[in-house]
Amino acid sequence: MESIFTKIVKGEIPCYKIAETEECLAFLDVQPLSKGHTLVIPKKEVDFYFDLDDTLFQKVNELAKKVAQAIKKTIPCERIGVSVIGLEVPHAHVHLVPINTISDLDFTKKRIHLNTEEFQALAKEISSNL
Repeated sequence: MESIFTKIVKGEIPCYKIAETEECLAFLDVQPLSKGHTLVIPKKEVDFYFDLDDTLFQKVNELAKKVAQAIKKTIPCERIGVSVIGLEVPHAHVHLVPINTISDLDFTKKRIHLNTEEFQALAKEISSNL
């Protein structure tokens, strides 16, 4: 069965796109820990992050670096936290989360809510900082 991320890649489910390359896609997490929380995924469906071939692993991380820099320009924060958990969706992905303390990367905490217009504006602003 296809993952939700594969459906996003195929355009079957919409997303708030930040950036896209031939191999990868970056989009806002719709259940963010903080404003600007972004996911970077390979377009190819691979369940476990460390099962990505070396080239695709590098491409995901190259896009993650560029997107993290754009998020940092957009969202006031101390750092962009990076997390690879791999339990929530069976499709390799990297979380980029604006943080000010280590506890900001607690995935058990309550998520923030943004409306469609806020997501759209945020995606546009981050993209413009690439």
